[in-house]
Amino acid sequence: MIAENIQLLRKRAGLTQEEVADIAGTSRQTFSKWETGESVPDVLACDKMANAFGVTLDDLLHYDEKANLLPFPPKGKHLFGTVTVGTRGQIVLPKKAREIFHIEGGDSIVVLGDETQGIALLKAEEMMEFIQKALKKGNEEM
Repeated sequence: MIAENIQLLRKRAGLTQEEVADIAGTSRQTFSKWETGESVPDVLACDKMANAFGVTLDDLLHYDEKANLLPFPPKGKHLFGTVTVGTRGQIVLPKKAREIFHIEGGDSIVVLGDETQGIALLKAEEMMEFIQKALKKGNEEM
């Protein structure tokens, strides 16, 4: 999996084997072996490549575009799948989304909407922190 991912991401980035080898701190010959699956890079080289390609280390190692039917997600961006809206408008947030954003039962969520861009969900406490910072900054500028 990692060999295919390294090769795919390198080609998408428009980089040569030598350019990525320099980023990873190795020779072009060693990098070539990583792409063919003859050997695997160490974790430090993987981290450097993931950062250069703008993906997470986990995705560099494990992401399967064919199985997911989607290209590599950019680092920090997530597609959690679909949810079904209940008859009263309720939805269940996917477990991975709740884990990443530290959402637990009983948390308050602010629902924002833009008719051209869609709906956004924010934890209420984070929205309040943002508002307080904005007010404080506004008062300082006066």
